[in-house]
Amino acid sequence: MKIKFFLTVFFLSLLPLSAQTSMEAKNILDAVAETISKQENLQFNFTYVLNNRQENIRQEAKGKVVVAGERYKLDFMGIEQLFDGEKTYTIVPENEEITISAAQEDDLGINPTELLRFYVKGYDYQMDIKQNVKGRPIQFIKLIPSEENPDIQYLLLGIDTNANSIYRLIEVGSNGTQTTLTLNNQLVNQPLAEDYFRFKPDQYPDYYINE
Repeated sequence: MKIKFFLTVFFLSLLPLSAQTSMEAKNILDAVAETISKQENLQFNFTYVLNNRQENIRQEAKGKVVVAGERYKLDFMGIEQLFDGEKTYTIVPENEEITISAAQEDDLGINPTELLRFYVKGYDYQMDIKQNVKGRPIQFIKLIPSEENPDIQYLLLGIDTNANSIYRLIEVGSNGTQTTLTLNNQLVNQPLAEDYFRFKPDQYPDYYINE
């Protein structure tokens, strides 16, 4: 199961602005980018839902992420992934196995730092609907592939315009599959231990380590 993050910190600055709605969308996204760039760390829970009514398929999973700069710790589907700035550690308790990669790899189909600074290109964008979600104003921005994409019809990015934060990402696939990623309980600049992102092998004495 893959989660595709199409979000950004420095994003859409090179895309053409052909309408007032595009300028509105850029202003909102620039505000989000500025807010995120000021944070020393960010943590949140998330819910991932994949739904295809035609095939009668629905999958749901929850996870948690802590990100500080390039480093991150991710818990998703019973697997923990840790990136310490140099190596990626994928820890699978069910198999008592740890895989160590020399580079930052998204073995789970997730790279949390991309959630914060993925440079989106190849999309036209416009303002979409605005909703009130539990008292929060959520403005959706629609991103449409500027060239034919066999997998994606469009994306909807929901922004909390009060907090300048990302609330929800909806990907509508060409095959009718809709993938929704919702961010919850977002916290910033929380105190973290100096070794929070350091891999501690003594915590896994019986695990097989694959390097």
